[in-house]
Amino acid sequence: MNTSLNTSRKTAVVTGAGSGIGRSVARILADAGWSVALAGRRMEKLAGTVALTEGETIPVVADVTSPDEVGALFGAVRERWGRLDLLFNNAGISGPGGVPVEDLPYEAWRQVVDTNLTGSFLCAQAAFRLMKEQDPQGGRIINNGSVSAHAPRPDSIAYTATKHALTGLTKSLSLDGRPYRIACGQIDIGNAATEMTERMRSGIKQANGELLAEPMMDVADVARTVLHMAELPLEANVQFATVLATSMPYVGRG
Repeated sequence: MNTSLNTSRKTAVVTGAGSGIGRSVARILADAGWSVALAGRRMEKLAGTVALTEGETIPVVADVTSPDEVGALFGAVRERWGRLDLLFNNAGISGPGGVPVEDLPYEAWRQVVDTNLTGSFLCAQAAFRLMKEQDPQGGRIINNGSVSAHAPRPDSIAYTATKHALTGLTKSLSLDGRPYRIACGQIDIGNAATEMTERMRSGIKQANGELLAEPMMDVADVARTVLHMAELPLEANVQFATVLATSMPYVGRG
């Protein structure tokens, strides 16, 4: 890890950077010359990402559901690099799987909403403030949606509701950011191979109630798409991108 101050590099915050999609995106950004703040709840996970990453990175322990910890995260970026060019709003949880609507505990619903939706809002708000104030003004926010932002799986009401809500967050940020050169887009991902999706290999409930093992794609394919979105000039924006395993049961009738 190179921790020398370098203001000529573009800077990024990646939330949920300790594993999965966040780790893969953080690595590809750093390899491409970005300075990356790795945000997550557990330092040991972030340290694992640092150990795998070439380039300039700083790990910052932060819970995206906490306004104070989000403020400290973006304060550390401001102090370290003086500006922010990209937020990849990636931190998220799926909640308890296979729980019918009528049995879902309120605490589980609230945890998913607080993490996936409120956490994304808090990070976007902090990024927006920094991007608006910095010189030169502007930057980019990429929200991690999901194919669940378009079509739900059975027994996934909390996760699906938050991913639909993220689409509204993306559109509002994109509109409100126009006067300040702040672009906002969303990447909707289906079946990237991570710890979170490992259960899909052995069988996951389909719309007709059957269990089916689903095809997966390499998480690196997602990271390359995020990098492409990130490196566009601010005059161009990928508003919505869908990247999914080609043969997954998404396009078609359930």
